[in-house]
Amino acid sequence: MARFCILCLIAFISVTSAQFIPPYTEDCRTDMYPPKGPTFKGTVSWYTIDLDLPPHKRWTSLITEKKKDLDNMIQVIRDLAKAFVPSGRLIELVDVTLPLMVNTLPNPFKDEIKGIALDSGIPLGEITLFNIFYEVFTVCTSVVAEDSKGNLLHGRNLDFGLFMGHPRVDSGQRDGMWMSFLTRSVLENATSYDNARYALAQTKLLAPAYFILGGNQSGQGCIITRSRELSLDLLELNVKLGRWYVLETNYDHWEEPFFLDDRRTPAMTCMNKTTQTNISIKTLYDMLSTKPVLNKLTTYTTLMQVSEGTLESYIRDCPNPCMPW
Repeated sequence: MARFCILCLIAFISVTSAQFIPPYTEDCRTDMYPPKGPTFKGTVSWYTIDLDLPPHKRWTSLITEKKKDLDNMIQVIRDLAKAFVPSGRLIELVDVTLPLMVNTLPNPFKDEIKGIALDSGIPLGEITLFNIFYEVFTVCTSVVAEDSKGNLLHGRNLDFGLFMGHPRVDSGQRDGMWMSFLTRSVLENATSYDNARYALAQTKLLAPAYFILGGNQSGQGCIITRSRELSLDLLELNVKLGRWYVLETNYDHWEEPFFLDDRRTPAMTCMNKTTQTNISIKTLYDMLSTKPVLNKLTTYTTLMQVSEGTLESYIRDCPNPCMPW
């Protein structure tokens, strides 16, 4: 029994420390941009969503084109649900109860979700479920940095793969808004950095969230740590204090990250090695390409520089050996 306990302890230590030793981590990558090699799977496809159309028709063209992919993704989730509840009652519950939630949503999201369900032929409850899912589970690494000339750069790894069928914005009204709906609303309606920051900090939400906001002038970058009701903390760029970047990885920045999911330390190590003088779209991509910042959940990397009109997104892969998150 004692020997078994020792073996268990060794196994636990091995798992918890794997993130911090090669090959699951590595020296900060260099010369990864322009994207190439085994971590690059291609550029993200771009689609135009016409917001002048009636809400229920806005996503018809895209959903029609991607219907098979959406069906396949939905089936994976159904199979997973049946593995936990073989009777199928979980899916039945989703299909019966969640449609009742849709009519409580603000427009235009309510009608857009109904339109997606109609166009895809997927039950409204299941489409609603995937919109809720992002509110409670998402993992990413996001950074806003200011170079030595005062230019703002924003980079992000999205470590999440289930976003087809969501009429929302992940990168880029009223009480209890869903986080991603609020993000889209701000991008559509905010007229300034200050206006966007206020909306993201003050609008009541359904769940806690982190918002990473970048502008186009020196000092315009922040992490907004939110509870449902209010802003808990605002960490802003301040070059005079040496804070030329702010970086968020799904944990309160004043707390230590979960020991099995410390992407913050390697990301900040690479940012500090890069220095403000050398930060650029190129070196930002290098940081976001370094394991475990890049991991098995990483779906795409987005790079932005508002002053130059730069918005690039690349589909990613993390070949083995690679951390699962």
